[in-house]
Amino acid sequence: MIRRVTVPALFPPPRYSHASVVEAGTRLAFLAGTVPLDAAGKLVGEGDAVRQAEQVLANLGEQLRAVGSDFAHVVATDVYVVSDDTSVLSAVWEVVEASGLSLGPHSSTLLGVNCLGYSGQLVEITATAVVPEAVSS
Repeated sequence: MIRRVTVPALFPPPRYSHASVVEAGTRLAFLAGTVPLDAAGKLVGEGDAVRQAEQVLANLGEQLRAVGSDFAHVVATDVYVVSDDTSVLSAVWEVVEASGLSLGPHSSTLLGVNCLGYSGQLVEITATAVVPEAVSS
């Protein structure tokens, strides 16, 4: 259903693919940016990009389950981190890798940005996922 492509003529990416190809007719879910808010709308991990990344990934898992998908079916992400320090970006990426989201590998872009939508927000992840056909019993 998902074919991950690493292009031999390009520099090999570390633990992700250059592209993901999905057969026509497959259902896709395009998820809005996932933010580090709890169910009550409170920011989790103020000042801590790693803790915010953990909350974002927990929330992303909920979004995926709600549409009938999961981390294994994510084909692309954009990971936004409020920082110009590559060590902070790397620390957030380590959380992404540890979550299982980077297994596949999926196509991803990691970006350092100036600000995000909520006051104190340091991390946001957008995702595109395949929604597998329901298994009938």
